[in-house]
Amino acid sequence: MAYSSVVKVAEARLPTAWGEFRILGFEGTLANGQQPGPQGKQVEEAVALIYGDIDEQPPIVRIHSQCLTGDVFHSLRCDCRQQLELALDTITTNGSGMILYEEQEGRGIGLMAKLRAYELQDQGLDTIEANLRLGYRSDHRDFGLPAEILRLLHVPAVRLLTNNPEKVQALESHGVKVIERLSAEVTPNALAAKYLQVKREKMGHLIGAL
Repeated sequence: MAYSSVVKVAEARLPTAWGEFRILGFEGTLANGQQPGPQGKQVEEAVALIYGDIDEQPPIVRIHSQCLTGDVFHSLRCDCRQQLELALDTITTNGSGMILYEEQEGRGIGLMAKLRAYELQDQGLDTIEANLRLGYRSDHRDFGLPAEILRLLHVPAVRLLTNNPEKVQALESHGVKVIERLSAEVTPNALAAKYLQVKREKMGHLIGAL
């Protein structure tokens, strides 16, 4: 996705259970001719949670897509909250790093569509089959905005905490070098086993045998 502008709109302290972060808010306006995704937004939002000094060496970075059900309500249907907490633990233990939290609920299809996909999953479809049945792609996310935020923050290289090769490719295609991929694999719960299997077998995520 191409943007006509990416701007920082706010910055503040954010004390957390893991330590004190800085939270920066960003807005990216899609360039003329760029079609918005399923949620129809011309302006996309994301936040950066920054811990410690990210300028001294390539920082640990986690690109995390919003997941209301997992991140907020502790859903066991996915591993999103576990991965977010892994990132917070890893970054604070390391002494520095960044989480780029994107407004891309349900792999970019939006919250209500995601809940409709849940209904289909309850009937036996997997996550990809449910998206396709609803007329969506398996994954509508675009990681151009996180890359532009890194460029705006003068971060030319990162150690990326992810199991998703597409995130590595997206950053490097936007000129941000990924010098190391750190595993974001977490211990699966029984309810999320099928979800993780689909990630590995159909989406190419780097996850071990379940």
